[in-house]
Amino acid sequence: MAVEHYENFPVASLLLPAPLRPAVTAIYAFARSADDFADEGHLAADERLRLLAGYQAELDRIERRQSTDHPIFLRLRPHVEHYGLPLQLFRDLLDAFAQDVAKERYTSYDELIDYCRHSANPVGRLLLHLFHAATPENLKRSDAICSALQLINHWQDIGIDIQKGQHGRIYLPLDEMARFHVNQEDLQGRVASAEFCGLMKFQVDRARALMQSGASLGRDLPGRIGLEIRTIVAGGLRILDKIEAVGYDVFRRRPVLENLDWPRILVKAL
Repeated sequence: MAVEHYENFPVASLLLPAPLRPAVTAIYAFARSADDFADEGHLAADERLRLLAGYQAELDRIERRQSTDHPIFLRLRPHVEHYGLPLQLFRDLLDAFAQDVAKERYTSYDELIDYCRHSANPVGRLLLHLFHAATPENLKRSDAICSALQLINHWQDIGIDIQKGQHGRIYLPLDEMARFHVNQEDLQGRVASAEFCGLMKFQVDRARALMQSGASLGRDLPGRIGLEIRTIVAGGLRILDKIEAVGYDVFRRRPVLENLDWPRILVKAL
């Protein structure tokens, strides 16, 4: 999880069966490169959207069984066809990346969770499709885990996100910021006030509850897929613990997983 540009994706983890790793890395290459269009470099917004639209067009070509010479899609297409991966999940990811270009504020938690449905949940759903385990109950629990991971990534990156976009990107719901008396200037000034810490505690507690609501998926699925999910869950919960450990001041120190955290995570997963 939390691998460079595109967060919360199990990139060809050693926990996954070797035959699935090419498919996972192909999906990751798609997601990472598209995410870079939205977030990296100094391109104008219309150029970022044009690049993302090009990826949408490549997905259309796969759907129509038309040829391509794009290296990302030459790599991805065989796995889409072999595993029957729903193209809508890839389109959802692209919609989320396009939203990151155009949208910098979220008025409510429901609006933020809708963003997570596009930006994070497709990742878990694709993994379940690779394992032929995409039942309705499994998909529901996977969505809870992936949305929680996305929220955790937002909360550890508040100080980074406020510097992105034209006016700074804020994923904290605006109505909840108002309730806790936190404003945009506090975030831009990197002020970890008592009000900000109270807001962060609220977000951390809710993300933890959401993660735990889906955690049984890792216990119910067998073998390496179950171990992979349990490891992801334990890693996400560990980051929440670290946010708490710094007193919710994510401006002064961004909580990340370090080498010493992994033995604890693996023990919990096993």
